[in-house]
Amino acid sequence: MALNFHQLHIFFTVAEKGSFSHAAGALHMTQPAVTMQVQSLEDYFGVKLFHRSTKKIELSEAGRALLPFAKNSIELIRETDVAMSKFTKMIEGRLQLGASLTMGEYILPRLLGPFSKDYPNISVSMKVMNTTQILDEVLGHQLNFGLVEAPIHHPDVHTEAILSDELKLIVPADHPLADLEVVTLEELLKYPFVLREQGSGTRRVMEEEFARCNMDCSSMKIVMELGSTGAIKSAVEAGLGISILSQSSVKHEVTLGLFKVKQIENITFERSFYAIYLNSTLLPISAVSFMTFLRQEDLSRFL
Repeated sequence: MALNFHQLHIFFTVAEKGSFSHAAGALHMTQPAVTMQVQSLEDYFGVKLFHRSTKKIELSEAGRALLPFAKNSIELIRETDVAMSKFTKMIEGRLQLGASLTMGEYILPRLLGPFSKDYPNISVSMKVMNTTQILDEVLGHQLNFGLVEAPIHHPDVHTEAILSDELKLIVPADHPLADLEVVTLEELLKYPFVLREQGSGTRRVMEEEFARCNMDCSSMKIVMELGSTGAIKSAVEAGLGISILSQSSVKHEVTLGLFKVKQIENITFERSFYAIYLNSTLLPISAVSFMTFLRQEDLSRFL
């Protein structure tokens, strides 16, 4: 009998979850099948890997010794998939992902076309949701992975910065600030703002940068807080206020001459978008290929 990577993956998941039943759910297997694979691994090494009781399981000394090797084997397989995904253009499969609002509405649609040309046999199913919903569906195995606007701190979830973005001051084309090369904070605070709601990724990036510059956001004239970028753009176009948004989200309006994108003096609203997926999950090659595509350095030409 040879050492089996599948069994190492199951062993690692049981150890991580602390339960055969929870591991079975994470791996989409039956509990007896998980138990059988762990027992086969124990037979291979000739030693017990877990101490079992009616209430809980614990790693044995041998299990604790094996755990880092199992983890490293999973990481090696992931790295192998990433390396080979650049060459495997004819792979087939279905890619299921969740994307936060800015990503799903304005950035990914421009990238899915080029991706589909490179990988014509991968079909894509994307849900546009808020970060909390994406996390819930990743944890519930309803999505392979998600793309969100802020890092996720959860013990079962891997978070990786995968795309860069920058927020800019957005004003109507006929606004008094539209002809200024650079807008000072003093000038900025004279005008009403329409912003995303508290807690959104866009709002958080803006507030953190202003705080870094010792500016109190309470000094801003916030006349509206809206729950979507589309609603904010409509409000700005109607002259209700100016805003701070991802410049990728207003590319169409800038091209039409409706908006102008301005730089605020000494302030840069830079942020990353993050891929999230379960630590215990080996992503399908379709998902690995998509994330490899997103990591490419020349994506700016699509945005």
